[in-house]
Formats: sequence, C-alpha cells, structure tokens
Amino acid sequence: MNCIRLYKTADNIIVQQNEKYYTLSAGWNEVVNRKGLYAAILKDVKDKEQIDKHTAEQAIANGLQAPISTQEVWAAGVTYYRSRTARMEESEDAGGATFYDKVYEAERPELFFKATPHRVSGHRQVVYIRSDSKWDVPEPELTLFVTTHGTIEGYTIGNDMSSRSIEGENPLYLPQAKVYEKCAGLGPCLLVPESTIPPETLIRMSIFRDGVIQYNDQIAISQMKRGHQELVDFLYRGCAFPDGCYLMTGTCLVPDNSFTLQDNDRVEISIDHIGTLINEVQTLR
Repeated sequence: MNCIRLYKTADNIIVQQNEKYYTLSAGWNEVVNRKGLYAAILKDVKDKEQIDKHTAEQAIANGLQAPISTQEVWAAGVTYYRSRTARMEESEDAGGATFYDKVYEAERPELFFKATPHRVSGHRQVVYIRSDSKWDVPEPELTLFVTTHGTIEGYTIGNDMSSRSIEGENPLYLPQAKVYEKCAGLGPCLLVPESTIPPETLIRMSIFRDGVIQYNDQIAISQMKRGHQELVDFLYRGCAFPDGCYLMTGTCLVPDNSFTLQDNDRVEISIDHIGTLINEVQTLR
C-alpha cells in the first residue's frame, strides 16, 4: 500500500515516505486539513532535501507528540457485534441492555464526544483511569482523520479509555465514563494512504502487568457493521469542524468481565500499516 506517515514532534513534522524522510515546518492544521492529502504532501516534499534516517528516528524518539493540534476527538460506539454484547452485559442490571441492541441495528449510529486536545495522550505517555471507577478497560480503535470538508484523509491508532462500571450503572453516565483527563490515546503517527485502508487490516491489543501478558487478541476492521464514511456523514450532519476532527470507529476487542486495569499496566495497540501505540495506565487522583 502506498502511504505516507506524518510524525508530529516538538520542533516540526517529520514525513516518512518509504525509506525517505523530510521535515515540514508548517503548522499541523495547515498540513493535514486538506482534501487530497496524499498528493498534497508529495507536492510539499517534492523539492525538499531529505534528512537521514538516523536523524529522523532520533527526532521521533525524543520529541514525538500526539498527532493532534486543535481538533476535537469523537467516537462511535457499538459498531462491532462483540461491543454490542459487552455493553448489554455491563448495563443489564441497570435496565439499559436493550439500548445497545437497538443502536446496533438502527440506521443512526451511536456517536459521542470523546476529548479535547489537552485530554489526549501520545505514544509512550500516560493514560488515566478514574478513581471513582471499579471496572476500567482500554478500547483499541482505528481512528479516522477527517477534514473540514468531511473527507477521510488519514488514520491513526486510538485508545478509548472507558469506565465500564460507570457506564454500566446507567447509560446516561456515558460522558463521565468516557470524558476525563487523559482519557484518550492517539498515535504514534498519522497514516496518509494513497487509497482507503484495506478491510483486512488487523487491530491487535496486548495488556501487560508486571511484564506478564494479561490480554492479547486481534480483529480485522472488516468485522465492523458500519462503513467509515457512513459514520463521518452522520457526524457532519450537525457539526462543523474548522480544523477537521478525529473519529474513533469503535472496538471489538473487549477483555473478559473479570478484568480491570490497574496502575502501571501497559497497553499496546497495533494496527497494520500504522504502527504501535503504547500507553502506561495510572489512576487520576
């Protein structure tokens, strides 16, 4: 697959095209919020001098930031069958189980606001679990970058941190279960492909505790019930995004009900073509 990777660092943007590396000094929004982004970036670097691989890798290792500037982060829920089942299980006692069954079959998807940029953590940064929650999980999600015009131009890895106990107590508590400090991870880069990411693309998640694996599974994005553009079109029906936005597309990788995250757990999420996003877990106090 022909693609470009954009790494946002403290000093500039590093562009990786195959084994070639370049830097762009323009702002993040100016670079990414363009229709036909793949072709636009090729034009940006056409006459630029390459930087060597070692210099690029050092800059990424020492100054990597989450691939976001002023964009909002939104999320879709119950887009995979397993997610539907998990949400029904966690909300059964509260009488909310049928809500998730209905939204899985409905024409209108579940879409909710997830994070402002300052609540987003990047690669190898900490994500939080709430101190008032007893059951917490990461949710690994292919995340779309969508321009102001509603076109999907790139992809990154999303970690949608979630309190299953708070959401399960009452579906109306969803904002508290989903939105808090460092409630989302994005990274390590923005993948800008020449064409749509292939449906056989795999999402993998592993959770480690004291170096011992606690959870490990994978799923192809082809298992999604809804299309990516379908989700974007519903989101853009009632919202404008001057700098574009990120949209997490839902998860199918759900740990068993007996599992909950603890301090110092390490979450590793990998998606084909993009890379691996690693976050350490701590309690928000």
